[in-house]
Amino acid sequence: MILKPEELQDPKPEGDAVSRRRFLQLASAAAMSGAFSACHSQYTNTSFISVPPGQTVARFPEKAELLLLTDRPPQLETPIHYFREDLTPNEAFFVRWHYEGIPTYIDLRTFRLKVGGHVDKPLTLTLDELKHQFDATSIVAVNQCSGNSRSLFLPRVPGGQWKNGAMGNARWTGVRLKDLLQRAGVKSGAVDVSFGGLDEAPLFNMSKFVKALGIEHALSDEVLVAYSMNDKPLPMLNGFPLRLVVPGWYATYWVKSLASIKVLPEKFHGFWMDKAYLIPKNADAVETPENLATDTVPINKMNVRSLIVSPDLPDLVRAGATAEIQGIAFDSGSGISKVEVSIDGGKNWQAATLDSDALGKYSFRRFRLPWTPQSSGAYQLASRAYTNDGKFQRVFDQWNKSGYMRNVIEQREVTVI
Repeated sequence: MILKPEELQDPKPEGDAVSRRRFLQLASAAAMSGAFSACHSQYTNTSFISVPPGQTVARFPEKAELLLLTDRPPQLETPIHYFREDLTPNEAFFVRWHYEGIPTYIDLRTFRLKVGGHVDKPLTLTLDELKHQFDATSIVAVNQCSGNSRSLFLPRVPGGQWKNGAMGNARWTGVRLKDLLQRAGVKSGAVDVSFGGLDEAPLFNMSKFVKALGIEHALSDEVLVAYSMNDKPLPMLNGFPLRLVVPGWYATYWVKSLASIKVLPEKFHGFWMDKAYLIPKNADAVETPENLATDTVPINKMNVRSLIVSPDLPDLVRAGATAEIQGIAFDSGSGISKVEVSIDGGKNWQAATLDSDALGKYSFRRFRLPWTPQSSGAYQLASRAYTNDGKFQRVFDQWNKSGYMRNVIEQREVTVI
């Protein structure tokens, strides 16, 4: 059962409200059709993919079958075969919420984005006003959860046990945050800008999810308030009707269902900046269980990563036949300068061919290498990416207590028949 986006949301401000009851009715219909049941054999796009042992596959409204971590709040992981596409389809894009009190009712007739605080002219904007009173701009950027690949950390750490699919690449369209702030008139002495969404904490003594950026970052050209994802309205589970887009930074800053922007004349202090999403203050965010870091900072820019996405189960690779090793690489925006591939677990390396960087410096950069295995057996494929500012992946003991920022060289075993 595939649920159409228009069944969940009306992109026109004058349209009917998207009611919580309707959202839950669709979720219930999906469950009755078997979409929420565990499934280990059939998948979307009439293809078959490998599922880790014990992993459940589920389908939520507006979503294809994704790997299920939790359902309250929804945490859904993108199967790796979707990364064979440069832009991750909206229906396959990963989902991460902190609280179960997520928005399921968005009435665009009453929804307003508020921009206030340390400004001359506070703004209260409808979605229609946002679209028609400000210039639209687009950027292709990777959105990656801070804890992507957390399950691979040893020793294991608590939190969502993501494999490599807590990320996606999309074309985001909206208005520049800078344009909103300039329209509001930022007063002298502004320090931070905070961002809050429509999601709510379940208990009175739990902190609402609010993040902040420094004023200089907020006034840069590339931070967006987006209303479109891959040229379609944002899916409900990915932040409809608006979300913050912070290219090159981890997804914790990409506030979903954005409703409040506040300019502050002082440093923002809140749980999700001061207590959560902290990393050791060193180049690789490394500490050990025996020697936890005492000097920490809020997580910020993404580090360099690469991932082989093909071949993968159930791809057949035959001895003597040429196959293509294909993968993706990305970083915080310096850009990928080179990717090398190994077929023997890192003993030897050869340069892969990079696809065009036409999608921009914040996008996935695809790499390819023709491969003709001469004999059958198990091969250990690996990739390592290099950036234009001199960073690169390597094998090292990367660990921190939160399971953040993994970027070690990953290996993928492929059997040749």
